[in-house]
Amino acid sequence: MQGDLFEEAVFPPLADVTDGAGAADADPGPGAAPAARRSAAKVRLAPAAADWHDLALRLPTQLRFGVSTWSYPGWDGLVWDGAYSPGTLSQSGLGAYHQHPLLRTVCVDRTFWRPLTAGQYAAYASQVDDDFRFVVKCPALITDAQVRDDDGKARKPNPDFLAPHLAVEYFVQPTLEGLGAKLGVLVFQLSPLSMGWLHRPMALLEQLDRLLAGVQQALSGHAQVIVAVEVRDPELLGQGLVDVLKAHGATFCLGLHGKMPPIEAQLPMLRALWPGPLVCRWNLNRAFGAYGYADAQKKHAPFDAIVSADPHTRSVLARTICGITGAGQPAYVTISNDAEGCAPLSIQKLAQAVGDPEFTSA
Repeated sequence: MQGDLFEEAVFPPLADVTDGAGAADADPGPGAAPAARRSAAKVRLAPAAADWHDLALRLPTQLRFGVSTWSYPGWDGLVWDGAYSPGTLSQSGLGAYHQHPLLRTVCVDRTFWRPLTAGQYAAYASQVDDDFRFVVKCPALITDAQVRDDDGKARKPNPDFLAPHLAVEYFVQPTLEGLGAKLGVLVFQLSPLSMGWLHRPMALLEQLDRLLAGVQQALSGHAQVIVAVEVRDPELLGQGLVDVLKAHGATFCLGLHGKMPPIEAQLPMLRALWPGPLVCRWNLNRAFGAYGYADAQKKHAPFDAIVSADPHTRSVLARTICGITGAGQPAYVTISNDAEGCAPLSIQKLAQAVGDPEFTSA
């Protein structure tokens, strides 16, 4: 089995607010155009989603597929039953999304940019059934070693980098309180580090060790929650990181994009941590390079078709999923539109490769 595997950082007050992306659309009124009326209607699942029910039953029960955010009108006919506005989908699309037989998790990415409250998490939890699980990213105010401006340019060192007490207060506690048993994975994604940090890996690992110790203490009594660490610097892949993760029962998150090596070069981390779960975030097709998100968005919009197929990554990932779930371990795999052009279609192909041995990926 093992051989086959694969200004300051300011913390805002935790007030229940809804950002503009999640605000409900105003009622357009009876004289509005049909498209506008659709945007104000309740979001419903696309009838075609029922076609995937039988395949979903053949997948390992430990496997959960999902996407990274769900507010894409281009998924009309795949996930949604019509053309809804992004605001409507952000506000209430999750209730339809979770009814899709292949979609049993979702990665909440907005938490990376600003902490959410327990009330905001609870609003998400209220839209899904008891079998659904959330993957949530820790705010960058904790996991980025730099304080950045609005354009993402580093301004100065972050004094709160990997601070355990802030991770607990602004991330672990609100997710536990708001999501409860529907919390599946806490992801600590370390933003790309300066050479100053990369030249002092032991100092970094010591801070990460303290962070994970505080997180695991806060998770006492919640053994079902997986803690995963994702890095954006290949220099960190090695025994030092493995030892810290092992010490606190955490796992390594496969980050599939151009900033990191391809999937097969990251699998030794999972082998070194075996036995353990799979947490994978397939964020960007490597063809676009390390910083090609804008180019991928431009090429893939409106995200309704596979445009940049990556059968190699799909094939290796499918084999990894089968190996890990076949040994009774859980697997969380979330996919972005930037991976191949349309996350739901990527999930369908990946599910076919996992659930049907005769299926040939293309």
